[in-house]
Amino acid sequence: MSLHILIVDDDTQIGASLSGLLRDLGHRTATCDSGEQALELLQRDFFDLMFLDVRLPGMDGLTVLQRLQEMGATIPTIMISGQAEIDTAVKAVRLGAYNFLEKPLQPERVVLEVKNFAERKQLEQERNLLRQRLGGESEMVGQSPAMQQLREAIRKAAPSEARVLITGENGTGKELVAEAIHRQSKRATAPFVRVNCAAIPRELIESELFGHERGAFTGAMRRKIGLIEQAHTGTIFLDEIGDMALDTQAKLLRVLQENELLRVGGNQPIRFDVRVIAATNKNLEKEIQAGNFRDDLFFRIAVIPINVPPLRERREDVVTLTNYFLNQLASAYGRRPKQLSPAAIAILENYHWPGNVRELRNIVERVMIMSDAETISAEQVKQALPMFALQGAAGASPLPEAPGSLTDSDEQLSLRDRVEHFERQLLQQVFQEVKGNVSEMARRLRTDRANLHRKLQRYNIK
Repeated sequence: MSLHILIVDDDTQIGASLSGLLRDLGHRTATCDSGEQALELLQRDFFDLMFLDVRLPGMDGLTVLQRLQEMGATIPTIMISGQAEIDTAVKAVRLGAYNFLEKPLQPERVVLEVKNFAERKQLEQERNLLRQRLGGESEMVGQSPAMQQLREAIRKAAPSEARVLITGENGTGKELVAEAIHRQSKRATAPFVRVNCAAIPRELIESELFGHERGAFTGAMRRKIGLIEQAHTGTIFLDEIGDMALDTQAKLLRVLQENELLRVGGNQPIRFDVRVIAATNKNLEKEIQAGNFRDDLFFRIAVIPINVPPLRERREDVVTLTNYFLNQLASAYGRRPKQLSPAAIAILENYHWPGNVRELRNIVERVMIMSDAETISAEQVKQALPMFALQGAAGASPLPEAPGSLTDSDEQLSLRDRVEHFERQLLQQVFQEVKGNVSEMARRLRTDRANLHRKLQRYNIK
């Protein structure tokens, strides 16, 4: 997507070079050489992103950020400086900076930062659009036994006040589970506050969680209400809690034990009433053994453990999810819904989905956008899937070509027959590649040995 970017640097050569680089990438830019001019431009025009030099004549970059904060204005900002100063970077982040780059600027780094920001902004816009069109609520889709068990666990856990620990791989939908618990709880009308513990810098997480008082540190120009306070009477969702630093874990434990907190720089305890739901993609018991996570915090947050199964363990839901995403995205983009050919569905059902439901949605969106036909073919799905799935990179076996009897135009075989034929062919191929080593075969196909043995017996593969 194209961004409107403001560049603030008193070195006109740097400003011109950066502007040219960004324009070559398809973005619109404006430049100025002082903080005062930057504030004027920001009041007159809308910008998606700002590159801001720390050292400027007159008002410096940190002061610009402070003024914006005082005005209640926010703009994602990448700070740039000729000196690698850690405290300057920390101050900038505290004042809302998106990132910090050191001069001389490396074009590759600039391109990567802007690309990542644009992708993130695009995803946020699409997510907001989807939520708006779908009534602001995301669904947990699927009727597999694993999903039915998950829904039952949510139904039992939600009405209680017990703390919940949600575990599962990336992309399985842990946040959806947390939202479902909150919606079905007595706190449903109160705030649901999300905290990504892995995304907040270590130096700032206490200020973000507990808040701070004015003057608590350099740049703290006014009192900040922390996220726990913001969630009062509602639910706080601590995502990726396994990435929280040990010293912060100790402080969080004390806060959860006493149900009161101290803002950074404050001396007045503040009581709160919050339900805690945490999530992680890590095995916290192993993290405890490795000394990376506190066992007392684990027992405090894991009163009710809920595991979200990976997509490969509920393949029955792949078709349902695919159709759901096709209809959802068609509505969001204002297009007619598309459908997938039986051969395309067979490929999706047999793919191992390392990125889980999130990856499936991305693949569905990609083929829906890139396909002009109303029916998406197997070849289009293959082109959308990561190359390692098709070429056997990183130990994965290539997906076999469907034989002539399984082409899109074939009307003799049912979908179930097509899937079974495809599965048998895949298992035979991998069995030959590993020379009958079932353990290696299970590793490559990312499935458990018991399930694999049943499949091999079913298809009489020896």
